[in-house]
Amino acid sequence: MAGHSKWANIQHRKGRQDAARSKLFSKFSKEITVAAKMGDPDPDKNPRLRLAVKEAKSNSMPKDNIDRAIKKAMGGDSENYEEIRYEGYGPSGVAIIVEALTDNRNRTASNIRSTFSKRGGNLGETGSVAFMFDRKGQIVYPASTGSEDDIMEAAIDAGAEDVESDEESHVIWCADSDLAEVSSALEAKLGEAEHVKLVWRPQTTTELPLEAAQSLIKLIEALEDDDDVQSVTANVEFSDEVMAQL
Repeated sequence: MAGHSKWANIQHRKGRQDAARSKLFSKFSKEITVAAKMGDPDPDKNPRLRLAVKEAKSNSMPKDNIDRAIKKAMGGDSENYEEIRYEGYGPSGVAIIVEALTDNRNRTASNIRSTFSKRGGNLGETGSVAFMFDRKGQIVYPASTGSEDDIMEAAIDAGAEDVESDEESHVIWCADSDLAEVSSALEAKLGEAEHVKLVWRPQTTTELPLEAAQSLIKLIEALEDDDDVQSVTANVEFSDEVMAQL
């Protein structure tokens, strides 16, 4: 997916802003707290928590923040969050999956529906677009980590399914249930990854012209700005020409 690394870079640059950074850390804290509350507070004994901590660290979240989120779960005074997935369509019929952690289902559903409507999209029923995606583990290393052949060999040895390499990064894919094991094996051989997370991987992608791409980005950014939203995925790809104008 040629659009992956470019879109990730746009997000990364936006994340440099203090406000966006604070919001990102808040989302990580929520995921860490939920993971610790649902399982063991020791990351070595809790795969979901281990992955949440890895992703938080890869985004430079301070250790104190991570420890505080785990202690919050252990203390029993944390909110009871519910995991909800929303599915819908954006401009030009692009399929979108929104994952949320919320302590108020009605509030979140209302906000998500309103955002879709205001930004030219439509919120659908559960299952309306999920069939166009596969749930996968994603591990990202910078291109400087090694050659495409070296990364491919390491990925195969670790049990990964696929590798996509370009001039900026190596994106390694594996079964969702294997992510903790594969990422640990790769870390032992290649060092710490830039990102380790579960994602929705589009089976096919749609390439949009500039105007539709601008509308879609506004919708995605508005959804990501919601405090209850943890992730937003769309089956879209941007050409180099559109990216240059964006």
